[in-house]
Amino acid sequence: MATVDVTVMGAGVFGLSVAYACARRGAWVRVIDPGGVAAGASGGVVGALAPHVPENWNPKKAFQFDSLIMAEEYWAGVADLTGADTGYARTGRLQPLADDRAVALARARAVSAADLWQGKALWDVVSAGDAVWMPPSSTGLVVRDTLSALIHPRRATRALADAVVALGGEVLTEGAVQGRVVWATGWQGLAEVGGNGVKGQAALLRHDAAGQPQLFADALHIIPHGDGTVAVGSTSEREFDDPFSTDAALDDVLARAIAAFPVLAGAPVIDRWAGVRPRSRSRAPVLGYHPARAGEFIANGGFKIGFGMAPKVGAVMADLVLDGRDTVPEGFAP
Repeated sequence: MATVDVTVMGAGVFGLSVAYACARRGAWVRVIDPGGVAAGASGGVVGALAPHVPENWNPKKAFQFDSLIMAEEYWAGVADLTGADTGYARTGRLQPLADDRAVALARARAVSAADLWQGKALWDVVSAGDAVWMPPSSTGLVVRDTLSALIHPRRATRALADAVVALGGEVLTEGAVQGRVVWATGWQGLAEVGGNGVKGQAALLRHDAAGQPQLFADALHIIPHGDGTVAVGSTSEREFDDPFSTDAALDDVLARAIAAFPVLAGAPVIDRWAGVRPRSRSRAPVLGYHPARAGEFIANGGFKIGFGMAPKVGAVMADLVLDGRDTVPEGFAP
């Protein structure tokens, strides 16, 4: 019987992206997660693949930009291999501009985006107009970017797991740990290297706006999925008693979402979700050799941008795990 080349501990989006990248390069991969696929933060409902603002450029922003550009081909490849609908769509994003200062800042960012985004996506200031799917704006202007995309987190994570299996790998709730080991065990695993967990609450509404841009208003993501639902989230809670309960904090999120975007008034809530996202001290992903487990590896700390980072996280971790080639940005090292 052949020996497993790589064991990935954790079946969230980071763990499965590493497993998928390794399997595509011919490695025999085993993924183990006692909770099953997307049992943690990757089982959420929001799925905003949104970029950092195009200014004060740094390795984290550059890495995320590269990954967002990779995403369309990446998720199409997963869909082709599995026949699954991941919910990926690069439909852009709209953000209302509250005052003249916000407009001036947005226009300055449009100039920097023209350089930093390399002509692969646009950030510009446009009239809000009178379209139904448009956030109210006191200035009559909004930011429109064409880099933002969205994805259905649960479907996408399940599809990644199916892709690993289609390439000859295994996705198990228990099994022997063999070969090179990668730890992608979410917020509890991140605590080993000084990270922590931040709880988020989000909701799914029945409202069909498929194909429309996502919205960002009052620090909330409003995501129109292709299945006739709209996701709204999320909270950021450093202190919590129950990681998986929803409460009045989510009610506040829903009220703010309707205030920012009244077309959602009356849309029924069909799912309320809570989970804990892994946050590193630097807020950047933690990738590389595991500092607490000699000879093993870590891929963790996706926090709010895990799905956006996943395509490139998988690629650089496969370089390191399979070939010993370290292309991880310095600021991401544990």
